[in-house]
Amino acid sequence: MLKLMLDWRVIIDILLIAAALFLLYRTLHRLGAWKIVVGIFLAIAIFVGANILDLKGIRWLYSNVSQVALIGLIVIFQPEIRKVFERAASLRGRERGRDHSELVNVIIDTAFSLAEKKRGAIFVVPGKEPVDRWLSGGVDLNAIPTFPLIMSIFDPNSPGHDGALIFDGGRLTQFGVRLPLSKTDNLSDDFGTRHHAASGLSEVSDALVVVVSEERGVITTFRGGKAQRVNDRSDLATRLISHWETIAFHGIEVPKETKTRELVSQIGFSLILALVFWSSVILGQIEIREKAFTVPIEYIGIPKNLALAGDQSTEIKLHLTGPKSNLDDITPANLSTRIDLSKALAGRQVFVVSQENVLLPRSVKLVGASPPSIAVSLEEIVEIEAEIQPQLVGTLPQGLELVSITVEPKQVKILAPASDNKQRINLMTEPIYLESIKKDAKFSNRIVAPPNVQPAGKRWPDVEVLIKVRAR
Repeated sequence: MLKLMLDWRVIIDILLIAAALFLLYRTLHRLGAWKIVVGIFLAIAIFVGANILDLKGIRWLYSNVSQVALIGLIVIFQPEIRKVFERAASLRGRERGRDHSELVNVIIDTAFSLAEKKRGAIFVVPGKEPVDRWLSGGVDLNAIPTFPLIMSIFDPNSPGHDGALIFDGGRLTQFGVRLPLSKTDNLSDDFGTRHHAASGLSEVSDALVVVVSEERGVITTFRGGKAQRVNDRSDLATRLISHWETIAFHGIEVPKETKTRELVSQIGFSLILALVFWSSVILGQIEIREKAFTVPIEYIGIPKNLALAGDQSTEIKLHLTGPKSNLDDITPANLSTRIDLSKALAGRQVFVVSQENVLLPRSVKLVGASPPSIAVSLEEIVEIEAEIQPQLVGTLPQGLELVSITVEPKQVKILAPASDNKQRINLMTEPIYLESIKKDAKFSNRIVAPPNVQPAGKRWPDVEVLIKVRAR
């Protein structure tokens, strides 16, 4: 096991699982979806324990119910799952290299001026992730940010002063926009509707939202679902610049407020969980086990001058050993035992069943068979002539009687075991149903022969049967 754990592929596998778990944890933690986190970890813990203890009942439930449950989770928690993938994929900055000093000054001047006048306002500065799908209403603007324009937008007499103003690409793109309300209960009771809307957008995106309180004239920023009061102009400038630097950074963002010790513990926990998961699931799959299968016997390579005689074994029980995952993939339908008779001679012979007789995956081995050997009787084939008899089924309709039956050809040359030559071999045609005959009729039928009888030619000839009838 230690040798396997040191394999570079295994290390990469575990690190990728740990990274996925860390990203999932950070996203759900930011969204406040603790019930989802607890439920997922509890399900993983039960699954890991079932694999370690080999609890077949629990494993059966997981294998049969997990797919339906997974679909249900995807439907119910689609926004959260989408958020995980968005954060994993948002590695490219949207405003890399842009000088935001002028825009920072405009936002600071208008925010503090509105705070002095106690006018409510919401500024939205998107991050790497698009926010369009979270917005509703509003009016398209596409204007250069200026102090007079922003002040006029948040004038109490302006029709769009209660909505949010969107800053994107260094321009004002929309105003009077409605934001999604917060779904958490962590906000202070002092916060009103504006603050709940700002928190709601920051919970589902990486946008920075600046809120000016109408009642208290206080400026608050929201990012990652967390609220921070702005102390002064330089404090707001620092947060805006930091936000744009994060957008330009090509990588996975880790919030600055996360303590180093907390971050290390989260990464360590993700690694431990990934290692336990990998050890229980993957090592459980490669665990060496033994399993028995009852499979058919296939006789191949029979020499042209020989034929099987008597009753032959048709099934055999194979005892296989190998990794559990490989054994689980094997079914009797895709497994057979082949007995090669290409070098066999006439008479009774015994063939020991070995690994060469069974086509198995590379890591699966044959440890035994029941019976361990197959007895086969072969006889020389001789060419003889056999008569063809029509196979008549039922009776003629009332009022008709049979006059004659003519079969053409009457005989054919066949190849049959020499022992069968001691008794008369009769070949039959396919069934002819007399109930369907109302007058003289001619039928073209195929020959039905015993399994140990073959045609002397390449194939069986068609047989014509002429049946003559008359009225009584």
